Amino acid sequence: MEENSTVSNVARAIIAFVDWSSSSEIRKSALSYLESVKAGDIRTLASTSFILVRKDWSSEIRLHAFKMLQHLVRLRWEELSSMERRDFENVALNLISEMANPCEEWALKSQTAALIAEMVRREGVTLWQEMLPSLVSLSNTGPIQAELVSMMLRWLPEDITVHNEDLEGDRRRALLRGLTESLPEIFPLLYNLLERHFGAALSEAGRQQLDSAKQHGAAVTATLNAINAYAEWAPVPDLAKYGLVHGCGILLSSPDFRLHACEYFKLVSSRKRPVDSSASEFDSAMSTIFQTMMNVSRDFLHRSISATGSIDESELEFAEVVCETMVSLGSSNLQCISGNSTVLPLYLQQMLAYFQHFKFALHFHSSGFWLALMRELAYKLKVTHPASGVISDNSVPCSGHVDKDKQGVFGFLQDEVCSVILNVSFQRLIKREKVSPEAALSLGMLELWSDEFDGKGDFSQYRSKMVCF
Repeated sequence: MEENSTVSNVARAIIAFVDWSSSSEIRKSALSYLESVKAGDIRTLASTSFILVRKDWSSEIRLHAFKMLQHLVRLRWEELSSMERRDFENVALNLISEMANPCEEWALKSQTAALIAEMVRREGVTLWQEMLPSLVSLSNTGPIQAELVSMMLRWLPEDITVHNEDLEGDRRRALLRGLTESLPEIFPLLYNLLERHFGAALSEAGRQQLDSAKQHGAAVTATLNAINAYAEWAPVPDLAKYGLVHGCGILLSSPDFRLHACEYFKLVSSRKRPVDSSASEFDSAMSTIFQTMMNVSRDFLHRSISATGSIDESELEFAEVVCETMVSLGSSNLQCISGNSTVLPLYLQQMLAYFQHFKFALHFHSSGFWLALMRELAYKLKVTHPASGVISDNSVPCSGHVDKDKQGVFGFLQDEVCSVILNVSFQRLIKREKVSPEAALSLGMLELWSDEFDGKGDFSQYRSKMVCF
């Protein structure tokens, strides 16, 4: 009876607290009571919260109950005995199967996955290694289960690599090591989920089974989000070895998933080249990524030049992310294709096409690449051929190897290309608001800087950048 009373009281307090029509006094009193439960008997907190996450309760109550469970794991886990922790883990893991329901809200599924990830953070590598086979098996039972498992596989690395304020250094390193050792199991799983549910989503959509297609599509999105959580830290050669580069590359052609897939390449593109024996494998993987993104760029640039009116806003949004990824690739890893006399000129030609593009956003994103490249080349020329004719021993290294890497870039930057860059820079030195109606007609589709553009900084900064060319 006492447990039922506590459950009812907590449920009422949650409703009062989340109801914005409640008076401030009522909400304050409800919050005070909920905090007292969180700070009170830990077993009462656990049992009450597990009851309130069940389907019998409203979404608001269930979400808050999940937060209470996460609070317990994060801040009071050590108060449970080893047997109690094991029981807690088993009940929590069973929630994943219970949440595999088409009617469940995304937020509730996400919080379930977050709870499991929080448990792994507290218990460490041992629990993770015990759970992984069960998660793999569960993911094979259906699209909703696959979505839940992918959510969990996303939350865990994100919590460790990003949200780690309360995670001690040694424990964090141990968890990262455990995750890294599990990559040969995790990456094939993610690739298989991507392949299986993308194919199923297309098949079900073709059969007009839209509800089923939606479930498979949600599994694909969750899997892509999980893959992106590993993109910034997992070894790049492994990302290629286990098919994730290939799999995400295929999804770049899908209007439903291409933004998520391109985000993966954007994250990987800025990774730094290792200095150990894996450098050649890194170069090979990055070269593949260059080719993948260049294929997408080629198709978009061809369509946008040949049929401007047929490029809709969603495609332009995608093109912006593609352009940003291309800029990141060239800024961080141009050395991976600098020795390829076929790929490098094509890449630079595409970057020049972005710089010339009538859409200001694409021009703007690519301008940073060209400015940085010009400055680097100018500096290398300066230190290689100083006015005094003497190269200081303390100057920035400019070895023959580095010069060789840049020979292809020098070869591309002939007078004609430099003239194009200068002409575009001069064309766009004026704001759209300052152009007369007569002059605007002569510009055609060309977009100039406008105060309406978001996230582009100040016009004076942009103009200074253009003047530098």
